[in-house]
Amino acid sequence: MTITERASDAHETSLPRRSFLRSSILLALPVVATATPAAAALMSSPLPASVVAAFVPPTRARGSTEINVRNRGAYGDGVRDDTTAIQNAINALPAGGGTIYLPAGTYLVDPTRRINLRSKMHLRLASGAVLKAKANSAERAYVLMVHKVSDVEISGGEIEGDRDRHLGTTGQWGHGIMVRGASRVTIRDILIRQCWGDGISIAATSDQIASVDVAISNIACINNRRQGMSLGQARGVRVYDSEFSYTSGITPGCGIDIESDFTNPGASDTHIENCVFRHNQGNGIQVYKRSVNTRILRCTIENNQGYGVLTMGARNCLVRLNRINSNGLIGVGIRASSNGCNVSQNHFYNNARRFRSRDLTKLSPPRERTGNVLDRHTEVAASYDINIWTNFYYDK
Repeated sequence: MTITERASDAHETSLPRRSFLRSSILLALPVVATATPAAAALMSSPLPASVVAAFVPPTRARGSTEINVRNRGAYGDGVRDDTTAIQNAINALPAGGGTIYLPAGTYLVDPTRRINLRSKMHLRLASGAVLKAKANSAERAYVLMVHKVSDVEISGGEIEGDRDRHLGTTGQWGHGIMVRGASRVTIRDILIRQCWGDGISIAATSDQIASVDVAISNIACINNRRQGMSLGQARGVRVYDSEFSYTSGITPGCGIDIESDFTNPGASDTHIENCVFRHNQGNGIQVYKRSVNTRILRCTIENNQGYGVLTMGARNCLVRLNRINSNGLIGVGIRASSNGCNVSQNHFYNNARRFRSRDLTKLSPPRERTGNVLDRHTEVAASYDINIWTNFYYDK
């Protein structure tokens, strides 16, 4: 089944993960998508580890009303600005909420004004529907804003940022989807690419209202400038069956960056499973600054220029059953002040390609137990696959 226009708002059956990611990579990277060895490897690589039962993203509560944006003045021609028409359609939903439907077409959105979603709504894009950011020079601009609302679902189609058309040179916050202080949010079956900042950013509001219960499923964040996705003060973010690749342009340049909002607490109870992280300028996944209870399972993390996975100041991080290959720095790096990290049953190969001439064995001598655990089942090909910059305990 494809992501096509439906007559009703019933929860659609998602595309199989591989089918969606293949089509997304082809759309996002037309040059790589030609018959090159890199493209062939990307499309034919096996699934990471043994895949468990497919994750079914939750449908959020909303009313039955459906509004087609074409009936509210949207053109979808990629030329005329559709920001006001889409916002008017959202504002026209009744108190019980409902669905805003975008048929196939290119909808030009001014991210300096952005589209503000409301509670109890589904923004449903048909296959071939694109929300395209209007070129701007703003340091902060967002295509979609999910701010202090609840029970929101975003699905289908594509969000295209303006990184190749941006009119300024400063700032790093031109995001595709901005989630702040929202709860019960589902984002699924969508390609987000070419953003001046992050594909998705999920965190707290300025008055420290955290985002809670956000489900990410079957999406691809490709070729964004700062991060594929950033997580700040958020609780219970679940990320399944998705890809975060080819991030480049400005640091940190990670597939996913999990950290705090300034002095606020970091993300907690983050679950990442069966995802792909490739060819990012920085680390595949960064777990940073007071993040707590992060689980990274059954992912493919390869060919990133930095670490496959890097933790700094993180507590209780599980890295298990992943394939971590050919990253420029270490496969998994556990930096100082991290505590309670368990790295187990992973497969490593060909990491630390940028530093093969250095003797890295001295960076991880066994010392007394402090809570960082390397399980005996972990396959360690060499010292450049796992390194720990603090005391740790190895479970023999």
